Amino acid sequence: MDETYYEFGTPADRWDRAQLFFEAKEYVTAARILGGLVQEAPEQVAPRLLLARAYYHSARLAKAEAELREILERSPVEDYARLMLGRTLERQRRHVEAATHLRMAHAMAGDLGPALTEQQGQ
Repeated sequence: MDETYYEFGTPADRWDRAQLFFEAKEYVTAARILGGLVQEAPEQVAPRLLLARAYYHSARLAKAEAELREILERSPVEDYARLMLGRTLERQRRHVEAATHLRMAHAMAGDLGPALTEQQGQ
C-alpha cells in the first residue's frame, strides 16, 4: 500500500490524525495510521487499544482479538481491553469464551452484576 500524507509526521501528529479519522468513523484509515504507531511503540496501550477498536468497528474481528490479547498479555488489569475482547468474541459467536472475559471485565470495573449485588444486600 502506498504511503500517504497522513502516515507522515511526528508520532504525536499521527496520533492526533488517527483519532480524527476514528472519530469520523474512517476506521480503516485510522487503523492504517495506528498500525505504524503500534510498531514504533508496542508497549504503549492507548494506540494499541484504539487500533483494536478500529479493527472492531471495521469488522476485522480476528485482528481486533489479536491486539486485545496482546494488550492483556502486557497488562492483564486493562478492564476495558477485557470488555472489548468479550464483545469481539461475542461478535464471532464464541459466547462461552466471551462470557469469561465479560465477567472478568465487570468484576474488574467493580460491577458485580445483579446476582452478587443482591447477595451483598442480604
